[in-house]
Amino acid sequence: MIKIESATLEEAYKDAASSLECSVTQLKIEVVQYPSKGFLGLFKKSAIIVAIKEEEKFNSSEKETSVKLDRVIKQEKQEKISKIKKQEIKQEIKEEPKRTKTFKVSQTIINDTIMPESFVSTQDEEYDDDIDSYLADYDDEYDDNNDLPSNQEIAKSVQKDINQLFKSICFDIDEIEVSVYDENTLLVEFKGEDAALLIGKEGYRYKALSYMIFNWINTKYQLQLRLEIAEFLKNQEESISRYLGGVKESVERDGRAQTKILDGVLVQIALRELREIYPDKYVAIRSTRDGLKYIIINDYHTS
Repeated sequence: MIKIESATLEEAYKDAASSLECSVTQLKIEVVQYPSKGFLGLFKKSAIIVAIKEEEKFNSSEKETSVKLDRVIKQEKQEKISKIKKQEIKQEIKEEPKRTKTFKVSQTIINDTIMPESFVSTQDEEYDDDIDSYLADYDDEYDDNNDLPSNQEIAKSVQKDINQLFKSICFDIDEIEVSVYDENTLLVEFKGEDAALLIGKEGYRYKALSYMIFNWINTKYQLQLRLEIAEFLKNQEESISRYLGGVKESVERDGRAQTKILDGVLVQIALRELREIYPDKYVAIRSTRDGLKYIIINDYHTS
C-alpha cells in the first residue's frame, strides 16, 4: 500500500499506477483528501490517496477501500460526462446563426463595435442603472432607525471584525483601517507591503473583495462602501476624470455623448461623476451585444 499526493485526483491515480507498476484499473484506491482550488489563491489543497494493487491481499479496512474506489470512479465518470455535455451545449450556441437586425443608416463605432445611433439618442427602454443595482436586495435588519448604532460605532465594530477576518492571511498588510467617509458610507483602507497584491490582475481581486465587504456592511448596517487598496481607487478616479474631459466637450458641443467601453470599477466611477456633473440629463449605463459596458449622456424626453 502506498500514499500519493498530487495536484489532481487524475494525476494521483497515474502516479499510483506508475509506482505500483500496474494500470489504473488494477488499483484499489481510497481518497484521503479531495483537491480544492481555495479562495482568491489561498487555502489550496492537493489530492491525497491511498492505493493498493488489486491482486494483493488486504485486511478488512483495505476491503472498504475497494468499495470507495468504485464510488470515486463512478463519480469521476459522471463529472466528465457532465463537462462534455456542457461543452457541447456551448459549442452549439456559438455555432447557432446570429440574429440580424435592421438599423438606421446613421451608426456609431465603439471600440470596433458598430452600433446604431439610436443607442444614444433614444431612451424607450427602462433600465435600472443605480450604481449598486447589481447587488442583491436584503430585508432591513432594523425596523426602527433609533436602534441603529452611530456610524462611528459601526466603523469601530467593522474594523475589529475585518481585522479578525484577515489576521491569518499570508500577505504582509498593516492593520485595516475603517472610518466614516460620509453619512451613508464607510471607508475601508488596506495598506502595507503586500496590499497591492490584493488588487489582482485587472482588479479581479479588488472586485471580489468589494462585492463581499459591501454585502456584509450593507446587510448588517445599511451603509455603502468605499474600498481603498494601495490607492487603487484613487488612481482609477484620477484616470477616469482625465478621460471624461473629452466626453464633457462632446456634451457641451452636441448636447449628448457616450463613453468608450469601460470595465469593472471604471464604469461605476464614471457614472457617479457624470451624474454629479449633469444632474439635469439622462446618464445611464448601456451594454453591447457582448455584454461590454459604456455610458450615455442625453436629454430627457420632453412632452
